[in-house]
Amino acid sequence: MSKTRYIMVGGFLGAGKTTAILKLAQHLRDQGRRVGLITNDQSYGLVDTTMLASHGFDVEEITGGCFCCRFNSLVDAADKLSAQTRPDVFIAEPVGSCTDLKATVDYPLRRMYGDAYAIAPLSVLVDPVRALRILGVEQGKSFSQKVTYIYAKQLEEADIIVVNKADLLTPERLESLRAALAARFPRAAIQVISARTGLWLDEWIERITTGTARTAGAMDVDYEEYAEGEALLGWLNATIDLQAADFDGNDFLTALAARVQNRLRESGAEVAHLKMTLAPTENGNDLAVANLVRGDATPELSHRLHEPLDAGQLILNLRAEADPEVLKAAVTGALTAVASAAGVTARIEHLEHFRPGKPTPTHRLAGI
Repeated sequence: MSKTRYIMVGGFLGAGKTTAILKLAQHLRDQGRRVGLITNDQSYGLVDTTMLASHGFDVEEITGGCFCCRFNSLVDAADKLSAQTRPDVFIAEPVGSCTDLKATVDYPLRRMYGDAYAIAPLSVLVDPVRALRILGVEQGKSFSQKVTYIYAKQLEEADIIVVNKADLLTPERLESLRAALAARFPRAAIQVISARTGLWLDEWIERITTGTARTAGAMDVDYEEYAEGEALLGWLNATIDLQAADFDGNDFLTALAARVQNRLRESGAEVAHLKMTLAPTENGNDLAVANLVRGDATPELSHRLHEPLDAGQLILNLRAEADPEVLKAAVTGALTAVASAAGVTARIEHLEHFRPGKPTPTHRLAGI
């Protein structure tokens, strides 16, 4: 019996992992392969899970910590998907602030479950504008040193560094980024794609569906600095019921994203990722998805609702370098203002805001 391929797609918050995973999953499904998806977060109520499931994929959600700290839950999720649909391929999306995945996920999977899984090369996606700033190629607002420690460690362990959103850069800027990445992370292959437009996507898919992960041993990680970096990030997940006689859900999401962005900018917070979905209560197949990936970026809709609605569920995930109370004030204040202007009644069903706890891996292997 052939092994099930396990593909993990990592990268920092806002790199476009979910869009790339969706395109990958659709490509494999079109080839007749059965795909199981596993999403991951520090808490529940994920935009990613909602968005992927809306495209007809079987999705399991692991909450309460990164894959590294929830290894047994990761295996359980794969077993559950296997029982339901017997996937040929698992695609796993770890938390965007997680690193050390080869030592805490890849190597344990190989050691304990090597007869069941063929481990694909670890892809780590980057947003090109963010990467140019963190690598010092261009100027612009970014994160503090302890947060960028996590960012750099993600790239250090990558088998493939995937420069996503290539359509945002001129060829000259793209080449500058490629050169900077190659100089600092020489062990990784560098792949340029645009998940949104499909540019060079086939090349990346070929690499991860036929290649083998590198097994050169675990990198050094200072878990104290890693924990301090994560603790600087604020996390907020919210689920909100919206009701009105009739309103434009696309305009509502765009206005809400812009209002949250302005409030966070005023507080000095740097956005890592704000993402939202809005689904009509009576039509689960229609969905709007909004994203904001930097404090100075423009909020955008990657999926649009086809019709106005009178009731819907809004799921909001916000990650930023800021105190969680700042995030709560920005979201609740913006929601009140936008709902009032649109004549919408907004009722918060669930809101959780916190800083991630110290990562404590279930297993950490130096190699296999």
